[in-house]
Amino acid sequence: MRKTLLLAIALLFSLSVFSQENIYIINESFDGSTLPQGWTKMGSGTNNWYISTSNIAGGKPNELHLQWTPPFNGIARFVSPTVDLSDVSSAIIALKHYPSFFGSHTATVGVATSSDNGNTWNTVWSDQYSENGQYTILENITSPDMGKSSVKFCFYFEGNSNHISSWYFDDFEVYTVEDLGVELTSIDVPSTVKFGLRPISFTIKNSGSSPIESMVASYTINGETEQQTFFANVPSMESKEFTFSSKYNFAPGEDYNISVEISKLNDSDEELTDVVLSKEIASALSQTQRTPMIEHFSSSTCGPCVAVNTQMAALTENHEGQYTYTKYTSNGPGLGDPYFTAEGGARMTYYNVLGVPQTFLNGIDQGYNAISEDNFTASYNEPAFADVRGTFNIEGNTINIKADFMSYFNMENVRAFITVNETTTTGNVASNGETEFHHVMMKMLEDAEGNTMNINAGEYQHLEFSFDMSSTFVEEMNDLEVALWLQNYETKEIYNSHYAYENNEHVYPVRNMSAEINGSNLKISWNAPETGNPTGYNVYVNGELEAENVNALEYTKTDANQTHKTAEVVAVYENGTSVAVAKIITAGDNVEEIIADNINIYPNPTKDFVKLNAHGTQLKTIKVYNCLGMMIEEIEVNANEVEINISGYNSGIYFINIETENGNQIQKVLKK
Repeated sequence: MRKTLLLAIALLFSLSVFSQENIYIINESFDGSTLPQGWTKMGSGTNNWYISTSNIAGGKPNELHLQWTPPFNGIARFVSPTVDLSDVSSAIIALKHYPSFFGSHTATVGVATSSDNGNTWNTVWSDQYSENGQYTILENITSPDMGKSSVKFCFYFEGNSNHISSWYFDDFEVYTVEDLGVELTSIDVPSTVKFGLRPISFTIKNSGSSPIESMVASYTINGETEQQTFFANVPSMESKEFTFSSKYNFAPGEDYNISVEISKLNDSDEELTDVVLSKEIASALSQTQRTPMIEHFSSSTCGPCVAVNTQMAALTENHEGQYTYTKYTSNGPGLGDPYFTAEGGARMTYYNVLGVPQTFLNGIDQGYNAISEDNFTASYNEPAFADVRGTFNIEGNTINIKADFMSYFNMENVRAFITVNETTTTGNVASNGETEFHHVMMKMLEDAEGNTMNINAGEYQHLEFSFDMSSTFVEEMNDLEVALWLQNYETKEIYNSHYAYENNEHVYPVRNMSAEINGSNLKISWNAPETGNPTGYNVYVNGELEAENVNALEYTKTDANQTHKTAEVVAVYENGTSVAVAKIITAGDNVEEIIADNINIYPNPTKDFVKLNAHGTQLKTIKVYNCLGMMIEEIEVNANEVEINISGYNSGIYFINIETENGNQIQKVLKK
């Protein structure tokens, strides 16, 4: 169940031993992009709380972030809306948090309650911390405020904010415990997957006081349901991931809604209700190598930035050619970096960066630290479902850029970003002792807002810019690099990135690609790029390299079969490769009319409808299946003729199972 804040929850329900979930008084996961509605700030540090896109505390992005600046020494409280504890004598509190200290210091965090609007606070839990790291709190609490109808909770920081760089908080819960309860916390299928058979996994939390020994769960995708009984010991308050034994076959280029439901626990005959979670899934045509995008906020007036710069230099040296990097200079501390730009300031505002150093990996906040080796490696090994390529050349003080942004699934209102960076600068030396800086952003094209575009699955969008760099802080025109990335501006997720190639010839993709099966032959054809001189073409089938450096404008595979679903062609140049152009493989247009066992199917191929006519027998039931074997329609007939409207079907091959008085037949039809 999606986590929401329960305001003034009523606790007067008739509770069953087999309640499907506990009674949540507060359940806040800080998923929104702004501070949650109804919460307030009290005490010191009221300007230090904000929502971060990170998941450093151990939950899921986003999370609550308490930063050190502006400095304070005291107690900073983040206070919940009023809740009703009239019938509550004790409760469970849960909290994830992560302290990040400057040096050897100690600070306190805790949870408190108040029934007089914050004038008096009663601490129900607190602890002192002096080491960085993830901590999870799970405590049974009582308070003098229990039994009252108007109570506020808070969690608080007590200490000197100069001693920390940040403190992250997530998943703050206050609830009462029933004997047996379960919460569906997540569907563990990525939002975008490559087509094909994929496991369906989910995570539950035992929210009751008794162990969960068995449960009945089901998943439903596009109207099809699969149910399974799971046996596993899940202790009280613990979480566990489960995977259905039956995988789901995702078709390429389709969008899906998947829901998971828990219906029974521990062999009980009582059906649970509303223990269900849903998620939208995009099935991509293919996947490609991810190039992690590093965004780094720093300043030559920032002392702590020196160590982070050193660590980032070591990280990138170990991963040469595996990253894209842009560093934005800050207008603080003090006078700030001499190379600060308004576009860099806009990027700081976008990410809510209030102090440096701060790093982001693929749009996810890494805190006031260098990106770790583990996080970078995990990002690099995660498949990407979009790709980016570009080239640039320099004429005097003008830089000319051409860039292509490609997606394997349908993207709407995404933004393409282009930055011109100088690889090494020395003119912005200030007070932190450093004498040179790297990947420093000089210009964003068109600007800091990026370039909004829609991209259909398997296609790409092209951008071109020319800009006179004499208006920037550039030191040497022959020392420039161009960073390209594709980002969801709302969620901040970066789909993929790449440095542009420095060359006069742009790596244009192929044009007018097609892919179809005729008989046993898979034929893939394309037109040459609109300009440029590729040395050959790489052909991929189902994401696997099928042929390399093909010189012709077509390729035929002779052992084609129905397992082939997508094809891609990449133009290869001396200085690099273009983005791919991808297509779903379809049947050829020469499918003949089928007449078998006195049943006619016509017209075939067809666009709007198909007729079935039986001679000497009667049609009883018609079932239509797609090429993945999933039934999409069932029709009761009891006549010798029927017309099926297929105008709403996607283009491709469909199989029709025809039940007659004399048995079953399977016929094939092509939807244009």
